[in-house]
Amino acid sequence: MTSPASALSELQGAIVLAGAGKMGGAMLTGWLARGLDASKVVVIEPQPSEEIRALAAQGVRLNAAAANAGDVAAFVVALKPQVFREAGPQLRPFVKASTLVVSIMAGITIAALKQVCGGNVVRAMPNTPASIGRGITVAVADQNVSAAQRAIADALLCATGLVEWTADEMLMDAVTAVSGSGPAYVFLLAEELARAGVEAGWPAELATKLARETVAGAGELLHRSDLDASVLRQNVTSPGGTTAAALEVLMGEGGIRSLLTRAVAEATKRSRELAK
Repeated sequence: MTSPASALSELQGAIVLAGAGKMGGAMLTGWLARGLDASKVVVIEPQPSEEIRALAAQGVRLNAAAANAGDVAAFVVALKPQVFREAGPQLRPFVKASTLVVSIMAGITIAALKQVCGGNVVRAMPNTPASIGRGITVAVADQNVSAAQRAIADALLCATGLVEWTADEMLMDAVTAVSGSGPAYVFLLAEELARAGVEAGWPAELATKLARETVAGAGELLHRSDLDASVLRQNVTSPGGTTAAALEVLMGEGGIRSLLTRAVAEATKRSRELAK
């Protein structure tokens, strides 16, 4: 089986990236790191960052016209969902009826993508650890996406971490709420753990370091371990000990389970609203 890196390096045709913010920029960096020829990439970005300008100096084509893009193997849409429809007239000339279109926009459905851009659509939702190659992306392909196009989409998305595929587009709003928005929940945990440390009497700098390293270390342990998160939690918790006392609060009525359930429900609802 061809590896994602080989699939990118052997790709025939151009990759057009519409939107080169944090996520789009992370994907672009991942593609180039995996061997994609910079000259095969066209970036459509009206306000390019210094990093994107630097990549343009290395061969990435910045804001090239559709007529100059050549054969487009894939058109990747990484715009903010709120501006997607407005940008449609600028995007459409790059897309032919058979072009692979890969979207990483929250809430925008396959049907909306086909209406605005056309093409054969893969809808995907990555998350911000993509910027260090540790992201997780869930993708769903429209029925007219060929096996070869799905392999190209997989190679593009694998450049920033793991990829899982689903056949049910209805799950994508919940994916957005859990893994797409999930890093913010973890960062909030570190933020609030540091604040609680300050409340307990620690200097702010040390409390921040303790919280940051604890969350990062626990995440790495979870990443490396084959054990379920619940087992790892139990391994830290001695009956009648300090951790058990804290977990009685966190796992009690109105605690973390209730809060996360409500938070994910609200994020899912907002994702669906963005489709309108």
